[in-house]
Amino acid sequence: MENIRNFSIIAHIDHGKSTLSDRLIQKAGIVSDRDFKDQILDTMEIERERGITIKSQTVCIPYRDVDGQTYHLNLIDTPGHVDFTYEVSRALASCEGALLLIDASQGVEAQTLANLYLAMEHNLEIIPVINKIDLPSADIERVKAQIEEDLGLDPETAILASAKAGLGIDDVLEAVVQKLPPPAGDPKAPLKALIFDSHYDAFRGTVVHFRIFEGTVKPGDIISFMSNRAFYKVEEVGVFQLQRIPRKQLTAGEVGYMIAGIKTVSDTRCGDTVTHKSRPCDAALPGFREAKPVVFSSIYPVASDGYEELAVAIEKLKLNDSALVYEKDSSAALGFGFRCGFLGLLHLEVVQERLEREYDLSLILTAPSVRYQLVMNDGSRMVIDNPALYPDPTTIDHALEPFIKATIIVPDRYMGVVMKLCLDRRGINRNYQYLTSNRLEMAFELPLAEVIYDFYDKLKSVTQGYGSFDYELIDYRETDLVKLDILINGDRVDALSQLIHKDRAVERGRSACEKLKVEIPRQMFKIAIQGAIGAKIVSRSTISPFRKDVTAKCYGGDITRKRKLLEKQKQGKKRMKMVGQVMIPQSAFLSVLKTDQD
Repeated sequence: MENIRNFSIIAHIDHGKSTLSDRLIQKAGIVSDRDFKDQILDTMEIERERGITIKSQTVCIPYRDVDGQTYHLNLIDTPGHVDFTYEVSRALASCEGALLLIDASQGVEAQTLANLYLAMEHNLEIIPVINKIDLPSADIERVKAQIEEDLGLDPETAILASAKAGLGIDDVLEAVVQKLPPPAGDPKAPLKALIFDSHYDAFRGTVVHFRIFEGTVKPGDIISFMSNRAFYKVEEVGVFQLQRIPRKQLTAGEVGYMIAGIKTVSDTRCGDTVTHKSRPCDAALPGFREAKPVVFSSIYPVASDGYEELAVAIEKLKLNDSALVYEKDSSAALGFGFRCGFLGLLHLEVVQERLEREYDLSLILTAPSVRYQLVMNDGSRMVIDNPALYPDPTTIDHALEPFIKATIIVPDRYMGVVMKLCLDRRGINRNYQYLTSNRLEMAFELPLAEVIYDFYDKLKSVTQGYGSFDYELIDYRETDLVKLDILINGDRVDALSQLIHKDRAVERGRSACEKLKVEIPRQMFKIAIQGAIGAKIVSRSTISPFRKDVTAKCYGGDITRKRKLLEKQKQGKKRMKMVGQVMIPQSAFLSVLKTDQD
């Protein structure tokens, strides 16, 4: 156990976590140069394209120090995006220390602070690493000052490195061995292990990623999951070295995997405690909670006959993504589909892209919404996330919506535009403080519904890319909620309905009508597009019809003949409008999602 080190790499998005992991793996010689590729721990195509980690990975790195001593370094990789904060917290709970990576040109950002606090909650030993020192814009002295002032860490202990150029990698490995404590635990005690991740193998079932705190586990043991009291027989245990390497047993302090014939990923919950059935541990490890979705959207196939393919694809995707929640849904305009819950907007985009790429589907997504609580006149409570389920407004006493605490770090010259952006989104300015002479940390309380559309994009644009953003859910607060319906030729299109704050409804309705006017093709009859709150029309745009010149055959003659032909055409158009069906293209649904992005 003295020769084991368990650690994570934590950082703000795009500060070089995956590149540093690559260099550590190359240094250990786990993979040959021929088989090596960049972002080797990022197995999904979408992760490589976007340069983000979505699914955390684990790798056991063998390392021989300057004295010739061999160590096993268990690197537990973590996702970088705020949507996956709970997964990061469970990965950190499995470690004794963390490398805090800071970009030499960007400096300390919002998630650098958030991840540091998360690591401190778990009492981890933290080693600051200043990455990208080879960049022309690198300012090491400024970053060292930020480490001291913003993070309260000793800047002299910071390791200077460039993961891309391979500089300082030996110093990083040596610091992990020298500065991080070895794991503690009794191999003879009852088994107590923490699940921090899992993935699905088509041949072996669910592969559980776990860290053992106490006890020993080996093939043949009967184990129990403490959250759902499920029992399984262990078939195989081992460690990750990019491939699965089986072992005879795993003992206290080690990180590895377990295969036990578990059919679905949903049975293995992130943060759950594993113990022996016959000799259970006295209490579960703290910090476990169910992953709760915060953003909801309905997914429909473009062609109604694609429903079966979509059902199979979502079921398969769920095997590898336990945070995805879905149930059957139907719409008068779009047919059958699924109502899905996501951890955040990035999670929604990832699921959509994976369904379209990996399963070759064409999809329509409805406008994302959050979960509202409605307090009815009789005192009962109702939770809704789907506009189609919104009850009669006269039966509702008041509505509650989720609020978040947003932490934004920006250069002080952008203070005014950030303040305006947040206040326009119904934000409440709680406080702000100077971290350094020209960098500001601003704290706002914002409705989650105002953030899920395009807040992050707008923030990046008004701060010219310098703004960084982190958030956490805090509570539910009373709001003036209305349901905005979109009517096309007098017919309500349920897939375009939105739940929205009353003050924003007219603006959103106008914008949706203008977008739809561009997207819906013209017909031989006039098409009215209206935004309505209940029976009250709040916005309207009209698509003018194609016009056939029925008077072309009249050359000269009496005006009454022309009038007669025009009147006949008018009556025909009226009849056509009564039976005319307006076909709404897929791009029209997508355009409404982009309402605020102009």
